Amino acid sequence: MEQKTISDYVEMNNWLQENACNTVLLVCDDSIRYMESFNHHLKKIENAGVKIVSFKEFQPNPQYESVVKGVGLFRRERCDSIVVVGGGSAMDVAKCIKAYANMNGNGDNGEYLKQEITPNDIPFLAMPTTAGTGSEATRYAVIYFDGKKQSITSNNLIPQTVLMNPDALKTLPMYQRKATMMDALCHAIESFWSVNSTDESKEYSREAIQNVLIHMDGYLQNTEEGNAGMLLAAHTAGKAINITQTTAGHAMCYKITSLFGCAHGHAASLCDRVLFPWMTEHTDRYIDARGRAYLSRTLDEIGQAMGCQNAKEGAEKLQSIFHSLGLEVPEATEEQYHVLRTSVNPVRLKNHPIALDDAAIDELYHAILR
Repeated sequence: MEQKTISDYVEMNNWLQENACNTVLLVCDDSIRYMESFNHHLKKIENAGVKIVSFKEFQPNPQYESVVKGVGLFRRERCDSIVVVGGGSAMDVAKCIKAYANMNGNGDNGEYLKQEITPNDIPFLAMPTTAGTGSEATRYAVIYFDGKKQSITSNNLIPQTVLMNPDALKTLPMYQRKATMMDALCHAIESFWSVNSTDESKEYSREAIQNVLIHMDGYLQNTEEGNAGMLLAAHTAGKAINITQTTAGHAMCYKITSLFGCAHGHAASLCDRVLFPWMTEHTDRYIDARGRAYLSRTLDEIGQAMGCQNAKEGAEKLQSIFHSLGLEVPEATEEQYHVLRTSVNPVRLKNHPIALDDAAIDELYHAILR
């Protein structure tokens, strides 16, 4: 089914009516407290006879057990639809609740993780409150069970409808604003150079990169046009990584987030600002089956999408954007460098177009951090 995007609450009402929604599970994070217009609209929906069942019992990097609680609530209240309002963690929880809602059992001891996802037709609407993850456009979700990351993948996780309302970004703190914007830009760049890229994904990447740059100033100034443009850019970048997945920048950034307390997009941009120029100098190590010349052309195309002549200038522009935002470069100890070196997910490295051995990863981390 083709995903549909809407832009206002009237269209959300239409969605509720079209899908005969009587009892909605609303998965939401703390950002909903500050969304006066949305909360006002929720009251109107309830006054019209639709029951809203809120679920907020989850944290960033959500746990499997939180999803199990959400599934239990969905079943007890006999919900017939799901609406998620929030950032990436809220999206992950809502996606998994949808995936597990029709599974056997009550989820004890990781029971849902052991079952195959069977597609269901539960109406599912997403309203992102950050312009970064693009999670509303992807078939992926991440949760944690017994301290281990669980990557859940199914086309059934993709919301059928996305409400792109720029008002949802009005109260976003400046640091999160910067970090999520950089996450969207890194998604687009990494998807562009991924070994899994296609003509379609590259067009999404190009469009996302251009929209990030066009709307950056307005977004950072919190204008309605800037917020709307960045929401679209993040969504389009999400469409790109839904085809290609991410690459080395994301594989290398996750442990930076946990070691230094950086937001995810901050950590991803720390990595990609160093990876991009390094890649332009090491195309001879290519592993993309399309060849070295293709890779060099692709890197140049990324630079051109950024309004530059070539890859070298594009890499310099990415570095310049990072510094203009005043994002911190953490200082690491040799012990932390060792932890980082051994933390990289080899699956994501397979998506990267240039071979990265332990020595290269160590060299890159020493350039990424102080």
